[in-house]
Amino acid sequence: MVVEQTPTGDPDLPEHKRRLGEAWHVRYREQGDPKDLDSAFQNYEAAIQLAAPGHPTRAVCLQCLALCLQDRYRESGSLNDLEAALQCSQEAVLLTPDGHSSKPRYLHSQALCFRDRYRRLGNPDDLKAAVETNQEAVNLTPEVCLDRVTFLHDLAVSFSDQYKQGSDLSDLSRALRSYEEAAKASLPDDPEKPELLRDLGASYLDRYYRLAEVRDLESALKRHQEAVDLAPKWHFNRAGFLQNLARCLRTRYYNLGDIRELEAAVEKGQEAVKVTPNGHPDTPVILGDLASSLQARHTHLGELDDLMEALENVQKAVNLTSAPHPNRPGFLTQLAQLFEDRYQRLGSLEDLEGAKKNYEECIEVWPEGHPGQVTALQGLARSLVKRYRRLGHKKDLAAVHAHYLASFKITTDNPQASWRAALEWASFAEENEALYCLSAYSAGFNLLPEILWIGNSIPMRQAALHKSNIEHATSNAVRAYTTYSKLTSAVEIMEQGIATIFQQTVQLRTDVDEVPVELAQEFTRLSSELYSGIVTDLTENMDLVNRRNELLAEIRQKPHLKNFLRPKAYNILRQAAQGGPVVILNSSRNHCDAILILHPTSDPVHIPLPNVNLKILKSNQARLKELLNDSNIRNRAQAASTRLFGKRKSFRTQTTEESFAELLSCLWMYIVAPIYQVLDAHGTHSGRLWWLPTGSFTGLPLHACPPNDKFIHSYTATLGSLADAYTKEDSNMTYKVGIVGVAHGGSMPLKYLKGVKEEVGKIVSIVPQAEVLEGQQATVDAVKQLLQDCSWLHFACHGKQDIVDPTNSHLVLYGGDLTLETILRMPLPHAKFAFLAACQTAMGDGGLVNESFHLGGGFIAAGFRGAIGTLWSMDDGDGPLVAEAVYSHLFRDQYPKTSSAADALHVAIKTLRTNKVPYERWIPFIHMGV
Repeated sequence: MVVEQTPTGDPDLPEHKRRLGEAWHVRYREQGDPKDLDSAFQNYEAAIQLAAPGHPTRAVCLQCLALCLQDRYRESGSLNDLEAALQCSQEAVLLTPDGHSSKPRYLHSQALCFRDRYRRLGNPDDLKAAVETNQEAVNLTPEVCLDRVTFLHDLAVSFSDQYKQGSDLSDLSRALRSYEEAAKASLPDDPEKPELLRDLGASYLDRYYRLAEVRDLESALKRHQEAVDLAPKWHFNRAGFLQNLARCLRTRYYNLGDIRELEAAVEKGQEAVKVTPNGHPDTPVILGDLASSLQARHTHLGELDDLMEALENVQKAVNLTSAPHPNRPGFLTQLAQLFEDRYQRLGSLEDLEGAKKNYEECIEVWPEGHPGQVTALQGLARSLVKRYRRLGHKKDLAAVHAHYLASFKITTDNPQASWRAALEWASFAEENEALYCLSAYSAGFNLLPEILWIGNSIPMRQAALHKSNIEHATSNAVRAYTTYSKLTSAVEIMEQGIATIFQQTVQLRTDVDEVPVELAQEFTRLSSELYSGIVTDLTENMDLVNRRNELLAEIRQKPHLKNFLRPKAYNILRQAAQGGPVVILNSSRNHCDAILILHPTSDPVHIPLPNVNLKILKSNQARLKELLNDSNIRNRAQAASTRLFGKRKSFRTQTTEESFAELLSCLWMYIVAPIYQVLDAHGTHSGRLWWLPTGSFTGLPLHACPPNDKFIHSYTATLGSLADAYTKEDSNMTYKVGIVGVAHGGSMPLKYLKGVKEEVGKIVSIVPQAEVLEGQQATVDAVKQLLQDCSWLHFACHGKQDIVDPTNSHLVLYGGDLTLETILRMPLPHAKFAFLAACQTAMGDGGLVNESFHLGGGFIAAGFRGAIGTLWSMDDGDGPLVAEAVYSHLFRDQYPKTSSAADALHVAIKTLRTNKVPYERWIPFIHMGV
């Protein structure tokens, strides 16, 4: 009405036309009718024609037309609309002076055009311009302004696109930070809330794929469901909301294995396809995502129709995205994978050629070094493996290795998938060109810091360790390196496989004396925050890790610090043999080996163990467990003294003592004796000897096997931890002893430990200056303080090893438990030695790579140089005797030495054996560390 009544030439007519266009535009956004968008466009265009250059409303008219063209581009996919929108927004910015309240909005519009053009054409310069322009818009906008929510949202989207382009976690962190700030500031009825929730959910899912934190998956699912629930049925992005929800449900299916999640994903994906408008630019993505769900259902249920429908949908997606559309390479990869699946199902070489052709095109289309090339190169290698096995062409054999090698030169956004690819490559190489398996293992093990990301909790990293089957891979890798006499590399890769989590814990307390002060202080602060676990927010934690990694890279720029906190080389690891030889034991399915490091300057010595294999080791572990069950060993109060000496079982022909003797004889004959023969041949007949058992060697009492032994035995969790312990000298002048004695934890349903009071008394009689916490005094808080104050600690109490979560293993104190995770997060500046006179303190989780995270190994990781623990429950009555013998030996001079603890335990065990106690009472005591 106002427009009709305004005469031509009236200076207000452009503004009236603009406002009328705005009304049509608002109704389009509310109701989704394309005719309303056309009406908006006509009025905006008329307004600009009326507002000649210099007219005060020209900039705002250009801005409105730019927004309209952007919406029309999203409806139709016309690149001309997008180019026109960018031109309008750029002119609007140029016409607007600095300080003008509208300038941030115009900058934001320009940023959206850059981002949309990047998504269409794939030019990284457009994405960079989008980030810079949007960041400027955010910086110019006051925090109280509602526009800031929109600007933050779109800035986050561009950061997310940058992450997808380069796999830099700092980009993902910036994206999540901006999303979360926008979500916090947005109003409940904000019409753009569904898009914000969708994009926030997508970034949570990206982080889940990268770091495997299940909380991120659940957060993503929640946000996507909220987006679907908030969006009206006619919302022009409803299809995208449904597609993202389907993707999240499918991911949860992969995590949980529940087919109902996958069925829901297929249902939501099909609904998304139905509500997608013709020509919508997101159509290819929606088709491709439904195909992924159908492909997963085919894998689960085996229905060929699902596979055929998935192929049809992805082919449509490919046809709709001509080069250089940024999504095209992803669809080509997906199409290739589906051809691979159909080849596996039907055996047609035509499908295998189709897979190869699409992988090759994908590699060409992706920009050089893009993370998407990793998937395509590994897929191409995999398809050539299949063709080689089918046809035997030698050229395929060479190409397989070339493509795998190329894939590991590019940073991946999915380290778990690349780890699996490395193991597939290694397995194929061992069958054919075996030497390449060393390259495969090297590439895979370089991914361990990504798979076992330092920002995740230790329980999460332990779960990732299990899921990725790193134990098995480590054993096979070591076996491969020893086969080719690459013994120093075998030791290095063994340390990587068994010690990544252990070393990450140690690194967070690392000495930075050689680092320049200005870098050292900040690095120490960041490491301390990570070590303490005080930051629980995942985004904040990721920021913390990113800042620490950036600082670490800066430190490594210094010539003398280029290897700072990198995996240790053999010349450093062999320093573990300063006190005596170290024996590393490796088990694989058909072969078992030992690697001997004689002294800190020697090369490693390979000792084959031809009469031992995985089956034999597992049999001996089962036999030991059976013997302990016969002995009724469950905790310190119910240990071996409750069993009648020499008790027979009705189904046995031997006494338990005879069975123990036979087990030890077997271990001696097939494992320990061959190692002693090599030691003897090198002129080493007595002294200290360290064992580093891995895999199925763990938990076996190797120290108890030798008859008439002249060696004093110790164990170590890793070579690096033992080498590091030698750098921490004992102070001859200062030490403080702390004693904790808890006969009963209060309300805990555990047996009363009668021997604790006597045990504490024996130690106090030898070390009268010791600080004692006994009974009700020994609360968790009091003991934590004692740990921080003392250098020598003795624990006489119940202990518990948690097989499911080793970091939840704990010492039972009065009114509560002191968990291993708590100990690992504590600063322990004075730590030297711990005696854990509790049950199961040196018993590892049978599923772990080695014994790093039983309680005893945990004390070493927390900073103690040495520890005494038990492989299984000690007898309560033996506590006073062993403690008296150990501390009498340690304190025979005025000042104790950590390195004397193994000798002290050796003396104590001699006393037990002189008293003719059963095997299960003297065998469990072991020494760890220096």
